[in-house]
Amino acid sequence: MREIQMMSLQEKIGQMILCGFEGTEPSESLEALIAEHRIGGVIYFARNVQNTQQVAELSGRLQAIAERNGTVPLWISIDQEGGMVARITEGVALMPGSMALAAGHAGPQGAYEASFISGKELRSLGINMNFAPDLDVNNNPDNPVIGVRSFGESPELVAQYGSQAVRGFQDANVVATAKHFPGHGDTNTDSHLDLPTITHDEERIRAVELVPFVEAIQNGVDAIMSSHIYFPALEPSKLPVTLSKAVLTGLLREELGYDGVIMTDCMEMNAISEHYGTVAAAVMAVEAGADLVLISHRRDLQVGAMAAIEQAVREGRITEAQIDASVRRLLALKARRGVLAEQPSATAALEVGTAAHCAVAERLSEASITLVKDERQLLPLPRVRTLAVTVAAAVSSGVDEAYAGVASLGAALAEHGLDVIDRVLPLAEVNELRATVLADAAAAEQIVIGTYNARFHPAQVALVRDLQALGKPVIVVALRVPYDLLEFPGVSTFIAAYESRPLALHSTARALLGMVTPQGRLPVALGANYPAGWRWENGQ
Repeated sequence: MREIQMMSLQEKIGQMILCGFEGTEPSESLEALIAEHRIGGVIYFARNVQNTQQVAELSGRLQAIAERNGTVPLWISIDQEGGMVARITEGVALMPGSMALAAGHAGPQGAYEASFISGKELRSLGINMNFAPDLDVNNNPDNPVIGVRSFGESPELVAQYGSQAVRGFQDANVVATAKHFPGHGDTNTDSHLDLPTITHDEERIRAVELVPFVEAIQNGVDAIMSSHIYFPALEPSKLPVTLSKAVLTGLLREELGYDGVIMTDCMEMNAISEHYGTVAAAVMAVEAGADLVLISHRRDLQVGAMAAIEQAVREGRITEAQIDASVRRLLALKARRGVLAEQPSATAALEVGTAAHCAVAERLSEASITLVKDERQLLPLPRVRTLAVTVAAAVSSGVDEAYAGVASLGAALAEHGLDVIDRVLPLAEVNELRATVLADAAAAEQIVIGTYNARFHPAQVALVRDLQALGKPVIVVALRVPYDLLEFPGVSTFIAAYESRPLALHSTARALLGMVTPQGRLPVALGANYPAGWRWENGQ
């Protein structure tokens, strides 16, 4: 391990900063961040990804820059949760997301398999830190940012599945990052857009939100990411957790005994930048107890944060001993995950998207499809002319990225020989295309519609009700949150697919056509009639 006594204050502070960047190859400004500012690592977004070979080469080139300049090998990090939140979607075995995994009959072992394979593929691409799993307990149907990223509404279930996901990533030698401490599941505000507040008392927070994190700590999770959420019961001043010494140091470090790496969510999110300023807040986060500060976009803020933290140390606001403690944790974790010993390579053989890995993803995906109700026994679909409407996936929260796929339910059904009128509706155009869809429905004998977060988009609800009014068989498939059923409880047949990635659409099509029997169980309740754990069996 690099001896901390040999590192300058600037170099130590650099190790505490994780930077995003533009482009698919190292720029001069990124090289300078590595060579001159000695940053701890980088984060990849979709904007940095062309294909798997390019990602592997980029990782190798970045590590070579660090080696050439005599700095510590880099964290190369990513948000690769699976399902709807993934930065690399082509050429890999993209696993189902958390809620889909929890719906499947593979149990927590399925979460382990998914994370282990995903971790192996990330490591093959030179990525050594993943911002997953999500340990939020999603018990609020109006949560706009977590939803299917959570394993479910039960603290115990999230703890079980989350601990296995942690084990899977770490067994693949990738840092697992439990997020968003102490819990983002019961908010109705996206912290990318504003500062949420959770007003529950401390007893409730300990009984629900903290349960999965306590389990993860007991199972040796490498890193924990703080949330940009204000918990009045835990923090006497109006500060989000990321800036709260009472929470990061008092609760997480001292009371819960966590000695791993504490990192922040992105400091450019509005919950931080609009209320405190990214640079000033970076200092506050370190004061609060954060070891690693994530700044995903602007170079001026990244450099400004490092300078501000250094000034805070020079002025005695932060002790150098605290900086040293953070850097020791970071270097120890780099050593444990083999980052310090790796030789930079841009030509290593890739073990990604293999037939064996994809077979596991397909098995887990099929296991997740959940038949919530089929009151009129419309399934399996008869082979008659079918209107298949897909509301296209869209950026619905700050963590989502534009999805360029053209997959649809109609195309997936047509692959199996069904006579399909295939219609894909951009989310923003559902209302204006309603008349066109209703005209298409006149030529069909049955209708399948895939909704996408209809709970937040009234035009989709109106369209489903219009289609119901035609008197033809209507099957609704929720292609993201299963809570869509609460908006049109009168539909006779409803399936929860949890995501609209091509694999989920393929699995859904097979379930609709009776090629597989839906075995998934709801990880969240959909009103009193459909409790968590529910699936439709024997007509009831």
